[in-house]
Amino acid sequence: MRTQPLKFLLVVTGAIVFNFIFWNEKIGVNLILFDIFICGSVFFLCPYSLKNNLSKWLLAGHLLTTAMVVVQNTILSKIGFSITMLLFISFSQYLHRSVWYAGGSAIMNYVYAIPNFFYELKGLRQKRTNKPGWARKTRILLIPFGILIIFYIIYSSANTVFSQITTQIAMAFEVWVSRFFDWYSFERFGFFLLGILVAGGLILRNRNTFFSDADLRKQNDLSRKKNNLKKWQQSPFADLVSIIAGKTVTGIMALKSELTSGIISLFLLNILLLFINIIDVKYVWLGFTFRKYSMMASYVHEGAGLLILSIFLAMFLLLFFFRGNLNFYKKNKWLRYGAYLWIIQNSFLVLSVFMRDYYYISHFGLACKRIGLLFFLIMVLVGLFTVFLKIYYTKTTYYLLRINAWAVIGLLIFSSFFDFDVTMAEYNLARKSFIPLDVPFLLSLSDKTLPLIEKNKDVLESDGRGFYYRRVYYNSAVELFEFRKKDFLERQKNYTWLSWNLNDSYIKEAISTSARTLSSNKN
Repeated sequence: MRTQPLKFLLVVTGAIVFNFIFWNEKIGVNLILFDIFICGSVFFLCPYSLKNNLSKWLLAGHLLTTAMVVVQNTILSKIGFSITMLLFISFSQYLHRSVWYAGGSAIMNYVYAIPNFFYELKGLRQKRTNKPGWARKTRILLIPFGILIIFYIIYSSANTVFSQITTQIAMAFEVWVSRFFDWYSFERFGFFLLGILVAGGLILRNRNTFFSDADLRKQNDLSRKKNNLKKWQQSPFADLVSIIAGKTVTGIMALKSELTSGIISLFLLNILLLFINIIDVKYVWLGFTFRKYSMMASYVHEGAGLLILSIFLAMFLLLFFFRGNLNFYKKNKWLRYGAYLWIIQNSFLVLSVFMRDYYYISHFGLACKRIGLLFFLIMVLVGLFTVFLKIYYTKTTYYLLRINAWAVIGLLIFSSFFDFDVTMAEYNLARKSFIPLDVPFLLSLSDKTLPLIEKNKDVLESDGRGFYYRRVYYNSAVELFEFRKKDFLERQKNYTWLSWNLNDSYIKEAISTSARTLSSNKN
């Protein structure tokens, strides 16, 4: 079978599959079915896809996130599934090394999904019309059908029984058509078009290889380049620099002047940061004392934010000094030592921010931003470590961004294994006797926390406040909790086996068991 009609057929089939398994359903087993079809199509169209080791690792990560969607069914697992699928397909269809450029290719596939779909359709029509005899055969069929209609009218008029039978057949067909359009509404037709877009963006490879070509041109290792001094002196940036620093940065001694400036800058900044770290050792690591809530929140959120900003500025400063030929200057030893010390001190600063977040969690419990800050700090440490690798091994900024992007993908896959709503609820409820429990926050968590809250219903009964939930006011926390349980069970009735996932199955069983136990105790 030719590739062009096969691509068109796969996209249409993918849209039909998408329409049948996702319409009025939530994400569950249906995602596995759709994933099998899409990955199978990609394997068939790109048989060389698994020859790339990066594609193999992405496929492994994608399979893990797919399993976690069915098991955990969290937002993070769904995001991980979507990103790993797009990247795996992009690495299968194009030659890539970087996540950033592969993401660009994936976006381009969707930007051109509809034009590519009509391009395949146009090519299919051209190949069909090139075959001789189709138009002539179609015209020949019109004559027999015309004769059939004439004799049908004659026989219907002459034979009452035949007329009744054909009328009943026509009425049955009319009823079927009306029911079909009742079932397949305009909204569902729009959903089918969405399926065309989704399947087309995944299956159809765009002919433009801009991002792939740009990715392959990039180098991991930094190379020494000969600067054109005259061209540099004529640039507007050189004029601006000369106003600030004079001719020392535009003449022959520019590299030496930049080295001296870098050493002095890192020396002064290391001394300044040393004072900050000494203060953190005294007041964060050794002498921390609990403060009031408002002061504690400012201590963590505002202080941590400014410190993280300083760390990012520190990384950009190092990237500036080690962006080019200064890496190959023979007398750059002290600049490197200053950079390494700067990285170590900033890493300690990250650990101090981690301690701030730890104290906040231990006194006020877990929350989304506090967990997010922990993961963010991990990525900052990874970023600092890769900056060290870049300087030590003389790597390019492309290498730095590529490695950090892969680290983010790995962290995303890892985080899909956890239901952080359950983690927050378990942690906070286990410490309800000595930390302030935020009941509105507890009731805003996902449905999987409902069985946990059921076991700790006393925290709801002790809270007499009213709550707004989905713009509806509830007189008490207990009333809102009972509504959420009932609402969850009602929503489950509208789903079929296609929406099954282990998370919802567990919640449904736990709530039903709790209701039966409560009913038996009353009796």
